[in-house]
Amino acid sequence: MTTSTRGTTKVPAVLVLEDGRIFRGRAYGAVGVTFGEAVFSTGMTGYQETLTDPSYHRQVVVMTAPHVGNTGVNDEDPESKRIWVAGYVVRDPARVPSNWRSKRSLDEELRGQGVVGISGIDTRALTRHLRELGAMRVGIFSGNALPDEGTMLAEVRQAPEMKGADLSAEVATKETYVVPAVGEKKFTVAAVDLGIKGMTPHRMAERGIEVHVLPATATVEDVYAVSPDGVFFSNGPGDPATADHAVSVMRGVLERKTPLFGICFGNQILGRSLGFGTYKLKYGHRGINQPVQDRTTGKVEVTAHNHGFAVDAPLDKVSDTPYGRAEVSHVCLNDNVVEGLQLLDQPAFSVQYHPEAAAGPHDAAYLFDRFVSLMEGQRA
Repeated sequence: MTTSTRGTTKVPAVLVLEDGRIFRGRAYGAVGVTFGEAVFSTGMTGYQETLTDPSYHRQVVVMTAPHVGNTGVNDEDPESKRIWVAGYVVRDPARVPSNWRSKRSLDEELRGQGVVGISGIDTRALTRHLRELGAMRVGIFSGNALPDEGTMLAEVRQAPEMKGADLSAEVATKETYVVPAVGEKKFTVAAVDLGIKGMTPHRMAERGIEVHVLPATATVEDVYAVSPDGVFFSNGPGDPATADHAVSVMRGVLERKTPLFGICFGNQILGRSLGFGTYKLKYGHRGINQPVQDRTTGKVEVTAHNHGFAVDAPLDKVSDTPYGRAEVSHVCLNDNVVEGLQLLDQPAFSVQYHPEAAAGPHDAAYLFDRFVSLMEGQRA
């Protein structure tokens, strides 16, 4: 990625998809060149959480909501210390942000962090294109001396694909850190950081859990060095088929029958650990309005998603695994994609979506209570 942080109001920009379709607009954020996988997010709010979610590493996010940046940028809502998206695509950016917590405009934040974006294009047409043909590689080029279309397309097609990408270690913490329990400490959890969002350990801390956040490279010995009552595997970017180390660590946890909870990438890791396969979705689930049914209760939740891969597990039967019986606990009502797994003979479960959902909705917050219940049961 090459960038410039000068003003971008009238600077021309071009978005080029790997199938040759081109959209022309204006630069938004930094001026320069960037590449990634083009995906769309259907959330109408919560753009700060989206931008700073490590799971979006190497992805160019297209916002389906036409107006973005209305509430500016504050210093309280980021999910990590930086913006992780490779590029940002909006239709009508806010000219003047308005919110009592706003510190600066979204355009200023993107420029300050060197994130190349584009505005003024038909994001509805782009979203329909991606929905019909699938997520694909993309490049955003901006500046007054743009290459010709053939050169831009060739550069896009040389960019790495998301399938087969091993990215967790690139976004995870390098050193262990501790998030203390709020109030009385009740449990200790070892959280394996595969791209964890800041709100996740906070949700656990609210429930009296002291969270030790470990690097993606942590071993089984590292996990048990903190004497955990439970183990958590986080969300993160990349292809779960590459995550052999995380699968090995999780199997070590399952062998010890320690209460286990996984979110998003963690759900895919549990799927692989149990012997199921994973596959790449055509265009994925991204946004904060995805309907999921908890099959254990029949309840339907509106949930926050960010995943381009899914677990290939049978929806209609209980499966035998090396760690006992397992079943699909949650399913997406839009397309029947597996959204959760649980073991029936030991305390382990996972979901494909994001119950911490800082921008909302909060329908799935009970899952953290379910994790607490597993640890209480194990202790008893």
